[in-house]
Amino acid sequence: MCWIPCVRSKEQFDNVVADMVSHAEKIKQGSGIHEDTEIGPLVSTEQQNRVLGYIDKGVNEGAELLVGGSKPYKECYFVSPTIFANVNDDMTIAKEEIFGPVISAMPYDDIDDLIARANNSEYGLAAGVWTRDVAKAHYIAENLRTGTVWVNCYNVYDAASPFGGYKQSGIGREMGSYALNNYTEVKSVWISKK
Repeated sequence: MCWIPCVRSKEQFDNVVADMVSHAEKIKQGSGIHEDTEIGPLVSTEQQNRVLGYIDKGVNEGAELLVGGSKPYKECYFVSPTIFANVNDDMTIAKEEIFGPVISAMPYDDIDDLIARANNSEYGLAAGVWTRDVAKAHYIAENLRTGTVWVNCYNVYDAASPFGGYKQSGIGREMGSYALNNYTEVKSVWISKK
């Protein structure tokens, strides 16, 4: 996932990134059966290698690795929470869906710049927005080309609410009444009065 801290000044950006790094260093990784676990392993060796490959690409393309980027345990498919700074829009870690514990911290100039850069991706599964300004939240949510926008939360689901992405992030929707269309086959029958 690519997270873009919604801050405008260099000082604000640096403070947010420093807080994220501090938090990432404290995250407890482990088995999901343990109550104190905050992040579990990835689903397979293949996915672990894919995420570690993205991390290597980030470093090789010039992003600054601030924390993580490693395989913390020999067993299972863990990747340590990873945060990059000095990421630009042309880097692989900014353009592709990683599906692992990787954050690319990128400042922005203004809200319209932020929206344009986010929409420049060929993907559009989900986005998270943190703000105290409800009007700004609605404006961003309306203009982002993503299937889900979470405001001041993340990874919240309800079986009655459809989930799915835009662009290359999927076709159709899971959950909600929209998902029922995947299980129907429509037929039109026309009968002449003659």
